[in-house]
Amino acid sequence: MKIIITGSLGNISKPLAKALIKNGHQITVIASSNDRKSEIENLGASAAIGSVNDVVFLTETFTGADAVYCMIPRANYFDPNLDLDAFTRTIGNNYAEAITKSGVKRVVFLSSVGAHLESNSGIIQRYNEIEAVLNKLSDVSITFMRPTSFYYNLLAYIPQIKNKGFIATNYGADELIPWVSPNDIAEAIAEELTTPLDGKKIRYVASEELSGHQTAKILGEAIGIPDLKWNLISDEETLNGLISVGMQPKIAKGLVEMYAGLYNGLLAEDYYQNRPAVLGKTKLADYAKEFAAIFNQN
Repeated sequence: MKIIITGSLGNISKPLAKALIKNGHQITVIASSNDRKSEIENLGASAAIGSVNDVVFLTETFTGADAVYCMIPRANYFDPNLDLDAFTRTIGNNYAEAITKSGVKRVVFLSSVGAHLESNSGIIQRYNEIEAVLNKLSDVSITFMRPTSFYYNLLAYIPQIKNKGFIATNYGADELIPWVSPNDIAEAIAEELTTPLDGKKIRYVASEELSGHQTAKILGEAIGIPDLKWNLISDEETLNGLISVGMQPKIAKGLVEMYAGLYNGLLAEDYYQNRPAVLGKTKLADYAKEFAAIFNQN
């Protein structure tokens, strides 16, 4: 199959490209910088250098493909001028237009747990909007991939662990957090891209369900702090902490609302009703080795 991958060689797109190439598929990876071209080609893929903000480029790249993987690039939450809603909405609409004009028939879109909510989901609400836009497309089969909380988001707590000796936020503690590895997401996406589908489908992917305390214990053992604690703090304290390190206040508020939804069960309610029959292979203890290596570098 001829498959297009967005997201350059990021945490999901790189293992996805490797898996598809290994299985004999013809892969084109979209990247915004020429700096990635040689690395992409060394994997055995073709590089398409351009921007997801360019509908003409997307349409040309998607044309003739058997399947396309679409994702929203990560944004800089510390950029005071970033309009996150507009950033996300624009790219989602670009994908919809390029899919329609190119005539591609099979798409996997990287959405998120909580995308079923129209409100009270913080920054996740934007994925609800994009799913709605893509759901309106006719004559194309789409899998909405809804991963849970990414393991690598835990890296954001390294400064806090080093400076205060604990993790403190407004979710977790005694409540479960459904975690996921990018490698397990990539495996699920590869399966969806190469499996025929008629219509639209939602698929959740997770690797392990752990409480905040269990999460802290596993990370703590990996970094040599076996009694590492996960402390529950208020929404206000969490918000003030994010703003104090330079995060844009509007985005910080959206993150806090998202975390609160995870803690009170609202964000993951649809996940628990439709959880995957089998969780991913990569457990937090596996990822903790990578976490520890990064922790010890800083």
